[in-house]
Amino acid sequence: MQAGSIDRDGSGLDRQGAGAFHVTNRLILSIAVPMTLGFLTTPLLGLVDTAVIGRLGDATLLAGLAVGAVVFDLIFVTFNFLRSATTGLVAQAYGRGDRREEQTVFWRSMIIALTAGVATIAVSPLLLWAGLTLLDPGEAVAAVTRTYFLWRILAAPASLANYAILGYVLGRGQATLGLLLQTLINGVNIVLSITLGLYLGWGVAGVAIATLTGELVGALVGFAIVVSRFDPTARPAWREIAERAGLTRLFALNRDIMIRSFVLLAVFLVMTRVGTAFGPVTLAANAVLMTIFLVAGYYLDGLANAAEQLIGRAIGAAYRPAFERTLKMTALWSFGLATLTTLGFFLFGNALVDLLTTAPDVRAVAYGYTPWAALTAMTGALAFLMDGVFIGATWSRDMRNMMLAAFAIYVAALCALVPVFGNHGLWAALNLFLLCRGLLLWSRVPRRAAQTFAAQ
Repeated sequence: MQAGSIDRDGSGLDRQGAGAFHVTNRLILSIAVPMTLGFLTTPLLGLVDTAVIGRLGDATLLAGLAVGAVVFDLIFVTFNFLRSATTGLVAQAYGRGDRREEQTVFWRSMIIALTAGVATIAVSPLLLWAGLTLLDPGEAVAAVTRTYFLWRILAAPASLANYAILGYVLGRGQATLGLLLQTLINGVNIVLSITLGLYLGWGVAGVAIATLTGELVGALVGFAIVVSRFDPTARPAWREIAERAGLTRLFALNRDIMIRSFVLLAVFLVMTRVGTAFGPVTLAANAVLMTIFLVAGYYLDGLANAAEQLIGRAIGAAYRPAFERTLKMTALWSFGLATLTTLGFFLFGNALVDLLTTAPDVRAVAYGYTPWAALTAMTGALAFLMDGVFIGATWSRDMRNMMLAAFAIYVAALCALVPVFGNHGLWAALNLFLLCRGLLLWSRVPRRAAQTFAAQ
């Protein structure tokens, strides 16, 4: 049945948006641009938080914030499977025109999110101890990290609920709503971070309270909007939500994506841990430069989100031409934008460092490594795009396996390069990891696509 036709019945099927569809630049950008703008508010938030603490002129505070951010990345981004798995499953249901399945996936993900969030708060003392033991930043930096952690951990249920909400929104291609929610969460966070952290002098505690508030506001508003738009004729019964086969598939996806996310966070954890050996000033400089990497990453994530939705929709609709065209067109856009981003950071990277910190020693060290941070946009472009493709296709096992292979290459590079080149070797290993991960995933696409569409 062609896109645009409607066929509703008691099963919750609605063929509007299902079936064959044509992938255009306009369609890709209608998803990518709003989500790029939305995701750019996240590194902007990182810039603001770093600038707020950096303006206090104390490298210990900046290092403590950096360690705290890594600990929370380890906790929350490990749960990013909630967003990714939800996006892939909802996109495929959207391609089939199965509105009941879309709602079923949403409720399953929300239940997992809230349960995991409460459990995270319950075990938070152990998580804090483990994070500080692994990173071993020194007592002065650890004291700052504890203050940040004890406030921000309270946002766990709301943060994970936001993953599920955003996954549902992206799976349906509702990029404008995604932009609204991301802007709301990070906008509230930014305003309160400046107000509480800088003007009221609450420092790191103020930055953490700002994050807590932003996540709570976003979760409440996002949930209300999503549920209010549900088609009541496609509402799933509880037995459908708790259906064993559906839960098994969701948990299998979640398991593989969680392992992939955990290994990705391990890369940055190892980088921070190795960076501590170079002293607090170099650690702070690396934290500033990692913000540049995050800017590039979130900038490219908009295109990855477009790939997630369109790839998933194409597979749900069993329409390979849309799959192939999405792959080609998003790759062209990704590498074009990555090239411009890298050039921009080569030209203005030092000025960005100056904006982020007033500490002369941190600035002086960071200048020497700015080119490495600039290169991450180019070396990471394919990896970001392939994440979108594999999430939309729900090829989670391949994501997991290729991530493990790339991590092995990363560890080998660290062992070979850091003893000889120090912090330069650390940044070189990161770029090599990004490049290898993208190439390994790309090598799997032809075979997996053939298997997927042959099965349909």
